[in-house]
Amino acid sequence: MNVLVTDPIADAGLDRLRNAGHTVETAYDIEGGEALVEAIEGVNALIVRSGTEVSREVFEAADDLVIVGRAGIGVDNIDIDAATDHGVIVANAPEGNVRAAAEHTVAMTFAVARSIPQAHGRLKDGEWAKGEFLGAEVNNKTLTIVGLGRVGQEVAKRLDSLGMDLVVYDPYISEERADRMGAELVEDLHDALAAGDFATIHTPLLPETEGMIGEEELAQLEGGYLINCARGGIVDEDALAAAVEDGTLAGAALDSFATEPLPTDSPLLDVEDVVVTPHLGAATEAAQENVATDTADAVIAAFNDEPVINALNAPSVDESAFPRIEPYIDLAETAGKVAAQLLEGRITEIEVTYEGDIAEEEVDLVTASALKGVFEPLEWQVNAVNAPQLAEDRGIDVVESKSRQSEDFQSIVRVTVHNGDDALAVEGTLFAGEDPRIVRIDGFRVDAVPYGHMLVARNADTPGVIGLIGTVLGDHDVNIAGMFNARQVHGGEAITVYNLDQEVPTAAVEELLADDRIISVTEITLDAANGREE
Repeated sequence: MNVLVTDPIADAGLDRLRNAGHTVETAYDIEGGEALVEAIEGVNALIVRSGTEVSREVFEAADDLVIVGRAGIGVDNIDIDAATDHGVIVANAPEGNVRAAAEHTVAMTFAVARSIPQAHGRLKDGEWAKGEFLGAEVNNKTLTIVGLGRVGQEVAKRLDSLGMDLVVYDPYISEERADRMGAELVEDLHDALAAGDFATIHTPLLPETEGMIGEEELAQLEGGYLINCARGGIVDEDALAAAVEDGTLAGAALDSFATEPLPTDSPLLDVEDVVVTPHLGAATEAAQENVATDTADAVIAAFNDEPVINALNAPSVDESAFPRIEPYIDLAETAGKVAAQLLEGRITEIEVTYEGDIAEEEVDLVTASALKGVFEPLEWQVNAVNAPQLAEDRGIDVVESKSRQSEDFQSIVRVTVHNGDDALAVEGTLFAGEDPRIVRIDGFRVDAVPYGHMLVARNADTPGVIGLIGTVLGDHDVNIAGMFNARQVHGGEAITVYNLDQEVPTAAVEELLADDRIISVTEITLDAANGREE
């Protein structure tokens, strides 16, 4: 596989990719745009940091792209919606630089509270300005944390241990989670800021967070300090400079900015009590190595069709839980593929049902695989990344349900497709924990091995029909590897499922359908993208 890296990452990540047998090309002069569109041809994985803009045009040109790995946390430079539309995984590395970002936030808190950069500069200039700097202690002060994600939690732990009281504003966490951190959850941003002596920002840059801290919000933090080592654009920089300049705030410290590099005419540079650093939050040797290797691991997992742990637009699963659900991924896809080809008409709804032990697991990835199986025979370009989006775009309802009770097997995965009038279900399970089987089709109990070529025949339950099918297949040099016949009532309709070693020629299908006892014949190829229904 070919990997293109357009922003510098630690050699440890590059070495891991090469050691896994992949070709790695570095092109650090590409920042996006037409140059990236041209370079993306034939590329299977793209690794970027914040310097490369990955636009919709890039995804439209990237026919072979499997994954975009962001060596870091923020992904506002990647069009995730476009990636999803084209079935490309986007994964970041949120853990690798969490500690570094948290430590930098704490360092910036002390720097601004004790005027360390300013005093350092004066002393370097030969001035002993001991009497001009009166700092603030953090002990017994209140820290307002805006965004209690991974970095926010690490900052909370560190500053809590230094004697600070914690107040949290985060509309996406529960009061119980805040309590576990020893923090008070405040539902209103203004109230949270008003309670703080210091405020640190730890939210991603999203439409709802852009410009979230403006003049009115800064006024609530009167006399306090604002520290932002998250993303630029969250804080109104002009308003912040003015608030520090006029004394509304005692000081501010920023490591990220709306425009980077920070323009030389930024008002932040003219205010004495504003401390700035050039986006150094993740700039430690350990952090850079961690995000590089985490990103490389994500790429390798995607190439191996394994779950990508930090995927942002694809179902993910905890690494420890993956072995328990892995056998069901292909089983669910097969069940969906079989169901879609046996039901006539436009699919309007897909149900994925889990019964027994599997119902206790996180099954988002299994459900996405079931949707992939349903859509593949319809000749849509689909994978587990874009299957849920395809369903939404086409107005197909997706229903997932679980029950810990299972009548016949330890675990069952059932995929049911609806066309508005009729429904058809295909059920699968694992024998001996790892042997996949299709055990029920449209209510008929079967025992089919889900691989290779399958032929599903609906026929009248009369003598000689199975012999006819076997004879016709034999006459056309199609070998039967296994078969199972099922009926619900004597003399009614039956289903026969054949595992075959070869594809069924069209002439054989036509010969079978010429017999009045054969109701329908559906050939399903499970080791290729599409089946064929006659």
